[in-house]
Amino acid sequence: MEKREHVRCLIVGSGPAGYTAAIYAARANLAPVEYCGLQPGGQLTQTTTVENFPGYPDGVEGTQMMDDLRRQAANFGTDLRDGVIVKADLGSRPFVLTTDDGKEIEADTVIIATGASAKYLGLEDEKKYNGLGVSACATCDGFFYRKRTVAVVGGGDTACEEAIYLAGLAKKVYMIVRKPYLRASDVMRRRVEKTDNIEILYEHNTLGLYGENGVEGAHVVKRKGEPDEERYDLPIDGFFLAIGHKPNSDVFKEWLETDETGYIKTIEGTPRTKIAGVFAAGDVADPHYRQAITAAASGCKAAIEADRYLQTLE
Repeated sequence: MEKREHVRCLIVGSGPAGYTAAIYAARANLAPVEYCGLQPGGQLTQTTTVENFPGYPDGVEGTQMMDDLRRQAANFGTDLRDGVIVKADLGSRPFVLTTDDGKEIEADTVIIATGASAKYLGLEDEKKYNGLGVSACATCDGFFYRKRTVAVVGGGDTACEEAIYLAGLAKKVYMIVRKPYLRASDVMRRRVEKTDNIEILYEHNTLGLYGENGVEGAHVVKRKGEPDEERYDLPIDGFFLAIGHKPNSDVFKEWLETDETGYIKTIEGTPRTKIAGVFAAGDVADPHYRQAITAAASGCKAAIEADRYLQTLE
């Protein structure tokens, strides 16, 4: 039987949080090992130009920015590995984590940076136009739709927030809501209803998208399955999903506290979890901001906390 590998600092997941944690941990001589997951670089590898990350005055492609961070982590000595952590035992020390190929790793500290995945409708066109008009982050991509027409899918608080944000940039914002009402709180509903360039399309579903070199419109249906069902095309330039995110925390739920959605709970103001030596950084522990810059900052904090924790052991 293969002997377990022992590491001082194991980072699970990549993206801004994971790579930043790796940079700081490596510079602190923690010899970090980072398992980069199924999508090295995280959600930013699915976007196009990133304009709101400091240090890139002309913007940068999401894949390029993640490659820059990855190379920086590697240059300081991070052991970057492909693969996924599929099992975790955080009930004893050192912690034991198992990879998808059956390898067991003992770790003195663990930084969880597995991110969160945006929920999609499941349409093939969402994949076809990903980065070409389809987005799951208004704050990230709304700037590209100034004075244009966009649609936001969803009827909760997040969808309302996204619609209001986009209304400050776009010429027109449609909200595509499958129910005959908004699920959002009253205060958010009132804000949406008072915004002149937001139009709510109640009892609507999206059937698909169309366009030559990007999204030019959506195929929608009103009152689907009812006798007065109506199908038509809605001309838009951008299609924003706002139906929620799923934190990639399932492997750790047995051991850590999460909220009702699955976001890992941390001690307020820190990346520390209820288990000493285990830290959570980035979108897996952030239901509010979900930005590259906040994820990177939390990765920095997690690595510093891991170093401090190891010093107390020594």
